Amino acid sequence: MYGEDVLAGDWRRRKVTPEVDAEPDLVVEDADSGFCGAVVGFEMGAVVLEDRFGKRRNFPLLPAAFLLDGRPVTLRRPAAPAPRQTRTRTASGSIAVAGVTARVARSSRIWVEGIHDAALVERIWGDDLRIEGVVVEPLDGIDALEQEVAAFGPGPGSRLGVLVDHLVAGSKESRIVARVTSPHVLVTGHPYVDIWQAVKPAAVGIREWPVVPPGRPWKEGICAALGVAEPADMWRRILGTVRSYKDVETPLINSMERLIDFVTTEG
Repeated sequence: MYGEDVLAGDWRRRKVTPEVDAEPDLVVEDADSGFCGAVVGFEMGAVVLEDRFGKRRNFPLLPAAFLLDGRPVTLRRPAAPAPRQTRTRTASGSIAVAGVTARVARSSRIWVEGIHDAALVERIWGDDLRIEGVVVEPLDGIDALEQEVAAFGPGPGSRLGVLVDHLVAGSKESRIVARVTSPHVLVTGHPYVDIWQAVKPAAVGIREWPVVPPGRPWKEGICAALGVAEPADMWRRILGTVRSYKDVETPLINSMERLIDFVTTEG
């Protein structure tokens, strides 16, 4: 009355229909209708097959509902690929480190010539410097650099890096720098008259930086040539265009990278 014994026979060898991911372009046949086509997508939980004539039909993903190379299979929708992990970078081009708070400031320092220099360094290297615990301090020019270095008292655990404008052979700046001889101080610089000029003209929206006649204050000459009323207005325009290291000239990048390496090296 209960029918045949379900345990009769060699039930351990009962065949299991394999499951196959319905990848795009997989060619299968619907077991009931005989429709044969390639997988082209999914709609409302059903697989969409397209035959060689371009006709499309939807079929539910039922067990053993398809034939693959003449053998029954159960199609399943492929798992969604894991989202690709993309590396974000800081404005300096370094790989950004997520979830890291600023380090307690080191004794070592980086000095720059003025507040404009400090603002530009912060715009590009600020994230890196906070992670490394390096403070950038603006000077009021470098005329008294030798005395200020002596007052700082650099040593193995208190290194000093100095970024100098217009550091070229034979300049006043080069003569001042030559008097700083401590092995715990590294002075680097760029050839530009002012940090403004270290920003690429294209970033500012000009073809090139104007030539200022000797004897005229450089920033005032730039403002006059570009039709800007005040240096403060011009500086806001310049700083507002800088987004990353790509907006500044290579000598500035190289100098800053050397200084950061120097002051973050232990011992």
